[in-house]
Amino acid sequence: MKSENRFMSFVHAFRGLKTILRTEHNARIHLAFTVAAFGISWWLRLDAIRWSFIILAVAGVWTAEAFNTVLEIVVDMASPEYSESAKRAKDIASAGVLIAAMTALILGVIIFGPVLALEVFLA
Repeated sequence: MKSENRFMSFVHAFRGLKTILRTEHNARIHLAFTVAAFGISWWLRLDAIRWSFIILAVAGVWTAEAFNTVLEIVVDMASPEYSESAKRAKDIASAGVLIAAMTALILGVIIFGPVLALEVFLA
């Protein structure tokens, strides 16, 4: 019985991932950047440490986006009428996604920049 429950927890998690990709425009943008970051990392044959930073940055953005989406849904359920407090909560949660995305961008520039520059100069 426990293994069935564990299996179902994965089913629910993948359903959540499918839902966020289907319903959230920004998640589709994150997906495009995820594919690009992983593709460039593979193309440049990054070492394990650099791959680790890319994976952590991508995971941070996706985690922030998921929590932001959940917070927006819960706030809308709890406060269907306009509320300044609800707006502030949603804006602050969105700022968390922005912070994660900007951090990922900065890490991308730090990691990819020098390696891409070498590729261009050595080509």
